[in-house]
Amino acid sequence: MQSTLVILAAGMASRYGSMKQTQSFGPSGETIMEYSIYDAINAGFGRVIFIIREDFADTFKSIVEPKLKGKIEIDYIYQSLDKFTEGRQINPERIKPWGTAHAVLCCKGKVDLPFAVINADDFYGKDAFKKAFDFLQAVCNKKMYGVIAYELVNTLSEHGSVSRGIISINDQNKMTGIKERLKIYRKDDKIVDEESANSFFELSKDTKVSMNFFCYDSTFIDLCEEQFQKFLDKNAQDLKAEFLIPDMTDYFIKSGKGVVEVIPTSSKWFGVTYKEDAPVVTREVQHLVEKKEYPENLWK
Repeated sequence: MQSTLVILAAGMASRYGSMKQTQSFGPSGETIMEYSIYDAINAGFGRVIFIIREDFADTFKSIVEPKLKGKIEIDYIYQSLDKFTEGRQINPERIKPWGTAHAVLCCKGKVDLPFAVINADDFYGKDAFKKAFDFLQAVCNKKMYGVIAYELVNTLSEHGSVSRGIISINDQNKMTGIKERLKIYRKDDKIVDEESANSFFELSKDTKVSMNFFCYDSTFIDLCEEQFQKFLDKNAQDLKAEFLIPDMTDYFIKSGKGVVEVIPTSSKWFGVTYKEDAPVVTREVQHLVEKKEYPENLWK
């Protein structure tokens, strides 16, 4: 059974201020997502779908296609505000895309088997892709999804707050819920989520978090379509509301439709939220190359 990797690359990158999905971090000009694709190919994935905005499609394709041609099947899906809005009147001032679950919904008709979904601008590590592939091949079905789980302390930025999906886990290692906390950072010797100006929620460093690396059955796309219409009932005129993967995964659990297995990984995560994170990522990648975990040129 062929496993597909869906890469979310349509974000506005508002905090970062540029098209970080195509920025070079590796010694031979590799982007972060190229390391994900390299790891995915080695794990056994046979197809990659890039979800992008049509207005930077030519630039995006000119970067990825010469490197990936002949190595993995490639497809593209364009995310735009009008898709699946069923002719509704949307606030004309809205620019921001509808979010990650809407991006997955845009895969409707293109994916009919279990698939994994990741962000373009996160480095997930070899172990994460191997575990995801094995889960998709042997376990994933319409009542059983999976989430790759990282420790919170290993996912923070030194240069500002981050948003993370905090995973609640039962004694069967199943996720009981996921809560998106939007402003997490180090405060003195603690890790906190700033809920309001004078309200902080403390989090332990080993808290399991989602970095938007999920394993889904293709029926998840239909669930997103159903719930997106309800989301629009409330938010069609909102300029910033987002239809997010963590929220949909939480709904899948709490509506009794199925369970989500928590898949811990030994991989170290790193990513680029702010421009100041870029040199850190470059150093981390160089260190892995020096340790011979990756070649100097991924595609040579």
